[in-house]
Amino acid sequence: MVAMRNEFEGRTALVTGASRGIGAAAAVALARAGCARMLIHYSASFEAAQETARRVRELGAEAELIGGDLSTEEGIRGFVDSLGGRAREVDILVNNAGSLLRRAKLAEMSYELYNQVMDLNAKSAWFITQAVAPHMAARGAGVIVHVSSIAARTGGGIGATVYAAAKAAVSAFARGMARELAPHGVRVNAVSPGTVDNDFHARFSTREMLDAVVRQTPQGRLSTNEDIADVIVFLCSDAARNVIGQTIEVNGGMFMI
Repeated sequence: MVAMRNEFEGRTALVTGASRGIGAAAAVALARAGCARMLIHYSASFEAAQETARRVRELGAEAELIGGDLSTEEGIRGFVDSLGGRAREVDILVNNAGSLLRRAKLAEMSYELYNQVMDLNAKSAWFITQAVAPHMAARGAGVIVHVSSIAARTGGGIGATVYAAAKAAVSAFARGMARELAPHGVRVNAVSPGTVDNDFHARFSTREMLDAVVRQTPQGRLSTNEDIADVIVFLCSDAARNVIGQTIEVNGGMFMI
């Protein structure tokens, strides 16, 4: 851990959707690993984002909150604009912001909800990366980690098909961006969580659904936010220096190839 702290020393990380869940855990884990500065994106959960910032500061890192609704194109543009000069300072980008928003079957999916799900989960990752990556490439160094989902491979549960499609796009981004940016010293990968015991599934899954996942998971438990965050830190570290364009499945064995 000492070596890793030296490795991350002086780096600035931007984590989207960092007010709670995987994003908050990733921000804290990166601060613990030695990142000097954390840019914490949040949407509506300002108080939760403040708590993430408090935990980051306790670990000795600076923390700055940046709000923005990434579920609309206008909100994505506004967030990118609000980054301003900070975009050129980002060494690590974790595109974590995402949500199912609500379950909707084929006949129930409106144009508005479809666009919101795609914007939040896929379009935001694309255009925030577009804002940050050229500066990384100019320096010849940088790391980008997208957060996909096991739903990208399974198609998601009932009412989550559009979310699954958006996450499949995110996994494709990891491969395509990696091919484009690796020659410039920028590594791009993705992490694909399985079912995580957090606020997301407290909102969108029943206890019966979660218990069924546990029964089907070889490890016999749901994943935690920290399980995913630790893999994100690994992908950001020099230990993953030769890992390019991969989507790492983290699900306790729930999905195997």
